[in-house]
Amino acid sequence: MAALLLAPACSRENKAQRERPPVPVTVGQARQEDVPEVIKAIGRVEALSTVSIKSRVTGQLMTVHFKEGQFVKKGDPLFTIDPAPFESALKQALALAARDQAQAEKAAEDFRRYQELVSRKAVSAAQYEQFQMEARAKAAQAQMSQAEVQNARLNISFCHIASPIAGVMGSLQAYAGNMIKANDDKHMVTITQVQPILVAFAVPEQLLSRIRRFQAQGQLKVRAAPPGDDDLPLSGGLVFVDNTVDTATGTIKLKASYDNPDHLLWPGQFVNINMLLTIRQGAVVVPSKALSVGQAGTYVFVVQPDQTVQVRQLKLGLSLDGLTVVEEGLKAGEQVVTDGQLRLTPGARIVIKGQDEGGEARS
Repeated sequence: MAALLLAPACSRENKAQRERPPVPVTVGQARQEDVPEVIKAIGRVEALSTVSIKSRVTGQLMTVHFKEGQFVKKGDPLFTIDPAPFESALKQALALAARDQAQAEKAAEDFRRYQELVSRKAVSAAQYEQFQMEARAKAAQAQMSQAEVQNARLNISFCHIASPIAGVMGSLQAYAGNMIKANDDKHMVTITQVQPILVAFAVPEQLLSRIRRFQAQGQLKVRAAPPGDDDLPLSGGLVFVDNTVDTATGTIKLKASYDNPDHLLWPGQFVNINMLLTIRQGAVVVPSKALSVGQAGTYVFVVQPDQTVQVRQLKLGLSLDGLTVVEEGLKAGEQVVTDGQLRLTPGARIVIKGQDEGGEARS
């Protein structure tokens, strides 16, 4: 009796379905593509090195050899401090060194003469030891004087400050005519190296194992582009994975290096990061707009040969540029509804009003 009652009900439902007007929809096609597996993040540009310039001698600043913001090479002159006081100190040190050297030579000659006398017992052992100590003291004094000469020469060289790295000059903190203190807390200028340059970014800790796995196969490529300049990304490589996960954020810090020949990346700048892990060969993809979410998970409406639709549950992979990888549930070539899903029910009739290629252009 139940079967007899059910049959008319199903018949009425199918009849009502057929009597409904077809729903106009846009469709797209599942297709096979080589899909890059990419991690996206926001990064911040960091200088490879930053050097604060300070003087190693106290004196008057005579010349500044650069302009703020200027690019300099390693070894380019930056500052000149008045060397006159140090040149005078060198002359004095040279004179003292000459005197002490003469005294040391005289003491050594006296000691050699007393060595001959003591062998003939012409002088006492006490006198001999006294001349020996005198010769050693004069020799030590001569060595000390030579060290003072070297120190004076170093001070003269410290009056000429050159750039220790290639980079861009920052804001000037000392001007010609100022008195400069040796190793002052306040630096004279800061130099920032911008070529090459680093970009630091963080990714969820769940991605660390995949990053490590693909990194073991070779350096990972990382593209960086300032916001608004996505058409001109710079290509670099992953050079640093931090040794610990930030427990407060659940992320791990990474760094990529870029040659930056045109100085498009600047310290402190925020950039969009795309890090390529691998390329999945022949993956099945559908337009992401075809996906709907229900209680049982993600599904699509698949177009049937009789112009009706069937609900298909999917297992999904990564999404990129408007496309989503389908791990299970679809085959390449099947058509799915990309627009008009809200008016559809399983088995509904459709009329195709347009084709949707899906996805976005990839650079």
